[in-house]
Amino acid sequence: MAVERSAGHAALMNGIYRRQRVIYDATRKYYLLGRDHLIRELDADPDARILEVACGTGRNLELVSRRYPGRPLFGLDISSEMLVSAEAKLKGRAILAEADATDFDPQALFGVETFDRIILSYSISMIPDWQGALRSAASHLAPEGRLHVVDFGDQGGLPGWFGGLLRSWLAKFHVSPREDLPEVLARIAHETGGEVTHTTLYRRYAQYAVLTAASG
Repeated sequence: MAVERSAGHAALMNGIYRRQRVIYDATRKYYLLGRDHLIRELDADPDARILEVACGTGRNLELVSRRYPGRPLFGLDISSEMLVSAEAKLKGRAILAEADATDFDPQALFGVETFDRIILSYSISMIPDWQGALRSAASHLAPEGRLHVVDFGDQGGLPGWFGGLLRSWLAKFHVSPREDLPEVLARIAHETGGEVTHTTLYRRYAQYAVLTAASG
C-alpha cells in the first residue's frame, strides 16, 4: 500500500511539474519566502554533508554550493521531472536521486548513512505524509546534526482576506500549510533526545524551524 501511495504521489508531482519546472524558479521566488534565510542559517562546517529532501529544481542546492563551497551535497526528489531541471542546474555539484521523502535509504542512494544538515524547503506542505517525512529526515541526522525546515505559516500577522486567498490558491496545487509543525517537531525531538527552535517570518507568512539531533 505504501508503495502504491508513493507511486501515486510521484505521478501527481510529475503531472504538475512536467511543464511548470521550466518556469518554477522564476515564479516561486515571489512567494516561497524564507528559503534564503534558511540557507544563511545552515552554518555548515567545511566537511558537513548537506542533503535537501524534495530538492525540486536544485535552486536551493545551487545557492548552498555558492555559500558553502566544497561541502558534499546531496538531493532527492520523488519527481523525475524536477530532477531533470536539478541535474541541468547543478552540473555535477550534487549527487541526486529519485526517492520518496517518507522512506529512503541514504546508504543505497548516496553511499552515506547520515548528514550534518538536512533541508526541507516548502516541501512538507505538498507531502501527504509530511510527519513521516520529518521523522525520516530526523532519523538520518548525524549526532548534533540539524534538520532545517521552512514553509508556509498561518498568515496570522496579515489581513484575513490575504490568508484566505492564499490558501484557496495553494489548494489548486495540492499545497496545505502545516500549522502544527512546531508541535510535531517537538514530539520528534522528545522521542529522539533532540531540541527544536521555531520562529515565524514576514508577519507569520512563513515559519522556520530547526531540529538539532542529540550528541549521540
